[in-house]
Amino acid sequence: MAAIYKRGGIYWFEFVFNGRRVRKSTMQGNRREAETIASAYRTKLAKGVVGLDERKPAPSFKKAMEGFLAWSCVEHASHPNTHKRYLTASKPLITFFRPDTPLDQITREGVEAYKQWRSRQRRQPPAKAKRSNRAQPSGRLLRPATINRELACLKILFNRNEETVPVNPVRKVKFLNEDNVQTRVLSADEERKYLLASTQPLRDIATLMLETRMRPEEVYRIKRDDIRLAEGYLLIPFGKTKSARRKIALSERASAILTKRVGKINGQFLFPGRGLGTAQLLR
Repeated sequence: MAAIYKRGGIYWFEFVFNGRRVRKSTMQGNRREAETIASAYRTKLAKGVVGLDERKPAPSFKKAMEGFLAWSCVEHASHPNTHKRYLTASKPLITFFRPDTPLDQITREGVEAYKQWRSRQRRQPPAKAKRSNRAQPSGRLLRPATINRELACLKILFNRNEETVPVNPVRKVKFLNEDNVQTRVLSADEERKYLLASTQPLRDIATLMLETRMRPEEVYRIKRDDIRLAEGYLLIPFGKTKSARRKIALSERASAILTKRVGKINGQFLFPGRGLGTAQLLR
């Protein structure tokens, strides 16, 4: 019985024949047609109508990674941060697995060893700290999310080379639990000191975040038409989920800020930007 699975909108089939794993694309997006093709191909193998293809020699790890990054550069041209993340992840992977290692010699045990190796490493200090003559404390251990992104890169690399390496060694490797969230609640005194020290418009932005629990991006995207002062709420019309698109009840403090801001703006946005991202504006 062939296993049927979908990848990138196309169905593939996989089964073992005479001790060898056979994996091929059906070039079909319809599951029933894909199952028919898989069954027909297996029948032809059994009758000797077709033979097992000779497997192509596996490329070296470095060569495979170079091909993967070249594909990523084109595939993710509209999302350059994705390609940049793969490029960053490739460096420790090449260091550990070594450039000349044939791709088909990397095992699940090797991937597990990489995971443990990276878990013991520490983040590099900032470039400014490196240039200092003073002794710098060692950085924190790498975050699980960082290691998981590298494992994800490795997994996709093997998926891209399944003709030469039919068994992906990353497939059954368990990713690390990502416990990166570090929640810290400001005390009332810290809140007061921050607001006294901040300048506009950051003071109003921070106050709205404190009063409404809105995220920075949501505050920066407030438009005049979203403010319903008479009804006592603020509308968030955007977001990936239904819960993200919501109405936020306004406190007296938030209403006062919105009333003042609406009276001063000429355009639609309550906090018109200057071509800067949210992270830059918050610095």
